[in-house]
Amino acid sequence: MQITNFLKHHYRHFNAAALIDAAEGYNKHLADGGKMMITLAGAMSTAEMGIQLAELIRQDKVQIISCTGANLEEDIFNLVAHDFYERVPHYRDLTPADEQALLERHMNRVTDTCIPEEEAMRRLEHSVLKFWEKADKAGEQYFPHEFFYQILKSGELEQYYQIDPKDSWMLAAAEKNLPIICPGWEDSTLGNIFAGHVISGDIKNVHTVRTGIEYMIYLAEWYTQQATEESKVGFFQIGGGIAGDFPICVVPMLHQDLGRTSVPLWGYFCQISDSTTSYGSYSGAVPNEKITWGKLGQDTPKFIIESDATIVAPLVFAMVLGQ
Repeated sequence: MQITNFLKHHYRHFNAAALIDAAEGYNKHLADGGKMMITLAGAMSTAEMGIQLAELIRQDKVQIISCTGANLEEDIFNLVAHDFYERVPHYRDLTPADEQALLERHMNRVTDTCIPEEEAMRRLEHSVLKFWEKADKAGEQYFPHEFFYQILKSGELEQYYQIDPKDSWMLAAAEKNLPIICPGWEDSTLGNIFAGHVISGDIKNVHTVRTGIEYMIYLAEWYTQQATEESKVGFFQIGGGIAGDFPICVVPMLHQDLGRTSVPLWGYFCQISDSTTSYGSYSGAVPNEKITWGKLGQDTPKFIIESDATIVAPLVFAMVLGQ
């Protein structure tokens, strides 16, 4: 409890106090029998959020994840190519020529971290293509995360592991067969690669990888089955964008488009974001705006922590894990 005790002693006001309130609200939601969705925007996997997220999964403190295609694949990139990554702490000082030099070395920069194309992206492509082609020839279709689960469970990538497997949240999720929602997967490295293989004819059916609309249908059924007045589903949002906006809309869709009005609203809401309140910005919208869209209720516990998620989320998770 060293981290928790430190935070409770020092984090008393403003965003610091909001962090404590959100973490305690998370714990209360679970203690009251609730379930939790965590949404991952940006490149949280490259920020190695998996170190704690994997443990949350193992301890059943998250029941479903929504993430970008980047987060889905980048956890596995890190798993198989960690030793080839390069940090660029002076990234703010890079010139266009410096960036070009990284490109020529096939080092793809994400802020201060460069992902090695050959050891990460192409290594995973080599494996996933075999699974895509096998499903395509058999006339089978799977979600992006299901293909990754197949690969991880096959053990094919184990020879390349370069981090402790317990620090991979995708491995932990595969072991639990955790539901994952990955809206807009097409906007990812492997999404682009899949499109290329469809164009070249290696994959005959573009729907071999199932789509975002199918993900919403999948989420609607999951939510209808899992969310009850006795066990509401909470929403812990890291960042903004499609990873959060897509899944939170399942509730108004169920109510307004399907007439399933007995399905409860989200039972807890927290967002960590460095977006300030602004005109027309989903990421910068205050939680109360979601009441008008039928996503949250006026009594739903709501928290917003305006800060850097790479700093804040691990601290919240530490409190949830009792560290």
